[in-house]
Amino acid sequence: MDATRSSRPYAKIRSEPNDTVLTPDRRMLVITGPNMGGKSTYMRQTCLIVLLASIGSFVPASSARIGPIDRMFTRIGSGDDLAAGQSTFMVEMSETANILHNATEHSLVLMDEVGRGTSTYDGLALAHASAVQLATVNRAYTLFATHYFELTALAQELEGVANVHLDAVEHGEELVFLHAVKDGPADRSFGLAVAALAGVPRPVIQAARAKLASLEARRDQEQAANGFVEATRIDSSAPSPHQFSLFDRTAPALDALKAIDPDAMSPREALEALYRLKALLLA
Repeated sequence: MDATRSSRPYAKIRSEPNDTVLTPDRRMLVITGPNMGGKSTYMRQTCLIVLLASIGSFVPASSARIGPIDRMFTRIGSGDDLAAGQSTFMVEMSETANILHNATEHSLVLMDEVGRGTSTYDGLALAHASAVQLATVNRAYTLFATHYFELTALAQELEGVANVHLDAVEHGEELVFLHAVKDGPADRSFGLAVAALAGVPRPVIQAARAKLASLEARRDQEQAANGFVEATRIDSSAPSPHQFSLFDRTAPALDALKAIDPDAMSPREALEALYRLKALLLA
């Protein structure tokens, strides 16, 4: 495994090839993960491989089985159309409308961050409705990248929808992009870590962390007031839990270590496991 490191607070690791599996029973992949994690690259490579195969070219894959694709639609990138007097959001919605009107069950659709050009709730509502339409009406083969984690619930609500994520590991002030596509939704967005990587001043990052904590606390209070109390929250009337020894914190790491099979791991998976074990010890 090759890893390049510099004075900047991140490391990039050469990843192994990522598979793409879309079938009549698995028509949509909801893709989550951090910015710069490789979501858009993963989507583009799939589209390019299908395009190359369609013109009879060799493709950069160890094997490929591609059925009939009538058209390929993309909603990727953002920008104003000054000549036509259209805002970024108007361009985004025009492209989305074209896809929803014309995509068929034999189409390949790439949707990248739909709804980001407007307010959070409007954007989430539009992204959710568009994803449902593609999955249930158009039934197109769809790669749907998003930062709206609420959309990951579609995998439990709709047939043919699955979650995948691009993995990353945060180690101290370093953010390691593994560029590996794995099943399931991402557990966090790493937005502040990526902002720090981009050079946003440390005081701004610290202020953002404080604001994020405040917003999350407010959300928890609102959920509690509405009766949506998290299962992990402890009842204040319950007796105080037993205070464990300082050495007890190694127990989760030991359990995780026992579950590891070194002979069945790739170098990348071994590095990821090492970072996770260290995070458990420092938690």
